[in-house]
Amino acid sequence: MDVMGKIRDNQRANGFATILAIGTANPPDIMHQAEYPDFYFRITNSEHMTDVKEKFARISLENSSESPPT
Repeated sequence: MDVMGKIRDNQRANGFATILAIGTANPPDIMHQAEYPDFYFRITNSEHMTDVKEKFARISLENSSESPPT
């Protein structure tokens, strides 16, 4: 057996493979994209910049697959 064959044999597992878990990871602090502009301007103390906030919200909604909040 050649050297590469020996290396491949050593890298392979012996026995059955086991699936440890199947699922999705959902973060506890998930935020909808439509709500993000309000959050961002609130935490940066920039709520007085209403024209920029409206533009940011419009851009955010245009790039979103979500519908606007009701």
